[in-house]
Amino acid sequence: MLKGKTALVTGSTSGIGLGIAKALAAQGANIVVNGFGDAEGPKAEIAALGVKVAYHGADMSKAGEIEDMMKFSAAQFGRVDILVNNAGIQHVARIEDFPAERWDAILAINLTSAFHTTRLALPAMRAANWGRIINVASVHGLVASAEKSAYVAAKHGIVGLTKVTALENATTGVTCNAICPGWVLTPLVQKQVDAKAAALKISNEEAKKVLLGEKEPSMQFTTPEELGGLAVFFCSPAANNVRGVAWNMDGGWVAQ
Repeated sequence: MLKGKTALVTGSTSGIGLGIAKALAAQGANIVVNGFGDAEGPKAEIAALGVKVAYHGADMSKAGEIEDMMKFSAAQFGRVDILVNNAGIQHVARIEDFPAERWDAILAINLTSAFHTTRLALPAMRAANWGRIINVASVHGLVASAEKSAYVAAKHGIVGLTKVTALENATTGVTCNAICPGWVLTPLVQKQVDAKAAALKISNEEAKKVLLGEKEPSMQFTTPEELGGLAVFFCSPAANNVRGVAWNMDGGWVAQ
């Protein structure tokens, strides 16, 4: 379905980003991988699906590096047809104890980076009259949790940016939508599981059940593969008129 298209997925060396990148590659899209850590393993996994893969290690908190990544992607494959803004970090603390530098970093990576990639991707998408911008928000783009002020603020911001982007391009072939996962067992969430296990002096498996039980009625983690399937749907002809939605895949979290 996506043969000949190019997808740039930020934060795609692991977790949700890698799951989405692999789902798009399985539909024939060439992939630009971005993220910290080992990139060779993820590149090999994606290349095994029969598509071309490139890697750019842009620090998503730096506008200049984001601009370089966008130019690199265009030089490699012509243009970015599908932009998935997935890069994110987390820090947990009460507002009065929240380090100002962590607030700045979370807003930069989780929100401002998506503004920069979007503004740079849109001209080529509009010229082609086809493009898909998929913002990986969070259930925390729809509801709040205590001690996550920066993350919740950034994810609410991403949902707002999604709606504005969709409206500004509503009469074109460019769509913008957000995915709002609940708990996904990524390295980021595993750290929270580990912390809960240590604090409560329980096993890792018990800590997972406690974490899910607090918020997610289904008592199961959403998987990167499921989120990848939703991203593929957003890129399909069936989603041509799906514009500006914040689609929660959260096991019933927001339904409560």
